[in-house]
This record gives sequence, structure tokens and C-alpha cells, in this order.
Amino acid sequence: MLVTTKELFEQAQKENYAIPAANFFDLDSARTYVETAEQLKKPLILAFAQSHMNMMSLEEAALIGKFLAEKSTSPVALHLDHGQDEAIIKQAIQLGFTSVMIDASEESFEENVRRSKAVAELAHKNGVVVEAEIGHVGSGDSLEATGTSDSIYTECTEAVKFAELTHVDSLAVSIGTAHGHYHGTPSINFDVLKEIYQSIAIPLVLHGGSSSGDKNLEKCALNGIRKINIFTDFISAAMDEIHRHPPKDYFELKQAANKGMAETLQHYFSVFHTASNE
Repeated sequence: MLVTTKELFEQAQKENYAIPAANFFDLDSARTYVETAEQLKKPLILAFAQSHMNMMSLEEAALIGKFLAEKSTSPVALHLDHGQDEAIIKQAIQLGFTSVMIDASEESFEENVRRSKAVAELAHKNGVVVEAEIGHVGSGDSLEATGTSDSIYTECTEAVKFAELTHVDSLAVSIGTAHGHYHGTPSINFDVLKEIYQSIAIPLVLHGGSSSGDKNLEKCALNGIRKINIFTDFISAAMDEIHRHPPKDYFELKQAANKGMAETLQHYFSVFHTASNE
């Protein structure tokens, strides 16, 4: 069933767990994520990043995402990840995405507030929920974000003010993760997470979940983070499975890649303590 992230977060807050936001980039990846969630009876956030529009148009992503979500027995939210252009965000709303992210985190605080508030007003009129980011989760070797950038850690006082001024529905915070591959395991600032979680009523989101370490992510899920984005680990797992079992043809290659991604999502459902939707 197609739902909004607001509904999913309300349940996650009650039962204290996080939900994977799995970034899809073609039919196979989207179908693999949704079928895995359905088999395990888990909720899912099916995310499509603006930066992946070079692989699939927004129209195609909406058609695939809505079709798979609507026929699934598990609750699935269709989410636009890292929307950086208002025109793209508006189009996503019109196409039926149930959740959109406005990422103006590299702008000044005032400009981030202005743009995020405007998107929230538009989205809410159309029954769509909004995620924004305060602080900035940097990017290194990544296919999910555009370009490279350094992380800017979220300050609690700014996060509180931002939430009050924008009326967004969830907030991505920067506490030590980054998009893409890590060299080693990142150090998460759980003191900052605790301070923000205790100060803000809206759900908190974590980007850059891939390779952040199971213990780190589990602790985030049990201490206030309600959505954790994963992308790079899916791609890495797909390639690892292909290398472990060299395919004889294209169809075996696709099956191996899907298997690697399905097992990764199953793993993170466990790490995040994602509860069943039964």
C-alpha cells in the first residue's frame, strides 16, 4: 500500500525503531526492495534521488514506485531524495510522490529556511510530507549526491529554530556520517543526537548510512533516528555477489545483483529493529 512517511514515522516513534530508505535507480532495484519488505512484512521508504535522473526519468520513477507500492501488502512511501531544484520537487508532487526532500543544506541558514518553508507550504496543500536538512552531510566517493562536499555538523539551537520556522515534517541531521564509501568507520556524535532528539518534536533522519557500522546504526535507530538512508551498500553488495558467483549470462548477472541487494536490505531491517507491519 502506498503511504506517506508521516504514517510510518508515527509507528516507528511508538515502537522505537528506524526504517530503511532504500534508493532505487531502475525497475530491478525498486522491485527487489519492495518484494523483500513484503516477504518480511516490514515498512519501507522507497527513495529516488534527483541525482539519479541520469539513469531514470522522474516520470519513470513515479510510475514504477507507485505501481510497486500500491500492489504491495506492506506500507511503502515513495520519497524524492535530495531534491535540490524546486521545479523537480514540484513535479514529483504532481507525479504522486508521497514524500519529498528539499535539500538546501549548503545554503545559508536564512536561505535554507526560506526554500524549505516554501516547499512545505506547497507540499502540504497537496497532502505530501516534507523532509529538509539542517547542517550538511558531506559527500565523498558517492553516486547518490552531486559533487563532493565536507560535512557541517548540526547545531541543536539552529535545528530547533529551523523546525519552528519551516514546519517541515522530518529533519535530516549531520552527526558524523557522509555519503559514499568510508575509509574506516565514522565516529557518530551521539551526544548531539540526544540533544536534538530531546529538543525537537518532528522525526529525525540520517543520511549516509552505508558503511557507517552496524553498531552505530543500531544505536541511532534506538536513540531517535526514524529513517536511515542506504544506497552505496546496495551497489557494493550487488557487485560482491556477482564476483562471488560469476554469471554465465546477463540474466544470471541480474539475479546475482538482486540477491545481493535483497540480502543487504534484510540485514538492515534487522540492524534498525524495524518492526513488522502485522
